[in-house]
Amino acid sequence: MRMELRHLRYFVAVAEQENVTRAATKLHISQPALSRQIHDLEDEIGFLLLERSAKSIRLTAAGRVFLKEARTVLQRAEDAVKAARAVAGGTRGEIHVGYAPSITVQILPPTLRIFQAEFPGMKVSLHDLSTEEMLTQLRAGKLDVALIVRRREKELRGLHFEELARYPMCVAAAPNHPLARLRSVKLVAIADEPLIGYDRGNYPEYHERLEKLYGEFGRKPTIAEEHEGVASLIAAVEAGRGIALVPDCLACMVGPRLKLIPLVPAGPPIIVGAATCKRPVSATVEKFIAAARPEPRKP
Repeated sequence: MRMELRHLRYFVAVAEQENVTRAATKLHISQPALSRQIHDLEDEIGFLLLERSAKSIRLTAAGRVFLKEARTVLQRAEDAVKAARAVAGGTRGEIHVGYAPSITVQILPPTLRIFQAEFPGMKVSLHDLSTEEMLTQLRAGKLDVALIVRRREKELRGLHFEELARYPMCVAAAPNHPLARLRSVKLVAIADEPLIGYDRGNYPEYHERLEKLYGEFGRKPTIAEEHEGVASLIAAVEAGRGIALVPDCLACMVGPRLKLIPLVPAGPPIIVGAATCKRPVSATVEKFIAAARPEPRKP
């Protein structure tokens, strides 16, 4: 015989009732069966838990210590079931979300607010990464979902991508830049302007987009500086070291520091969405993506 949780429950019931008959009634088993289980438990552990007489049952000194520990074990087991059930039901646990600040500035805050309001016990760990890093960590199972700019189909092989938003490109310039006075600007008009861009190694899709835009009129972009993140890019443009081509969602990040001028024609929008592994994702991840989906437009 090996000790099982039921033996602990039986012992705790007998100890609390101080009577085998009452304990058997509470447990809905026969008195002989309960007595046999307690004797088996004592045989297994090698010492008496109860002092028995014709009229009463009392705990031994060892039994009092064992009772305290048995209650703790039973409570831990109950807590383990509750915690696992909560994770299985998507109400507790942790998910890892990859994101890039500049393209998720309008998506991520409301998504977190909606998701955490519905699942307050769920921890969301955010990871600020480049697109390449997010794709790698998705495939390695280190991320559960990534909010990324849509890539080519071959780069998304093995992954599922769901579109969440589209943002037109615009020109970012310092407030005192001559372009800042314009209501819109044609791409050909800025063909010779020095560009502040993202690091090519971490953001190859950004440079592919620039080359495609400029290639439409036979030019190549003049990259003056490359930056690893949006904060340093904004600072460089604000300092007048060049202009930048960015999605218009960046407006809520730059405030009065920069002027964002629409491009005419706007060109293909930047498509942002949620990427996950194609294998069935957890209910929790599904609910996170649901929180990120735009609300249906009213007719």
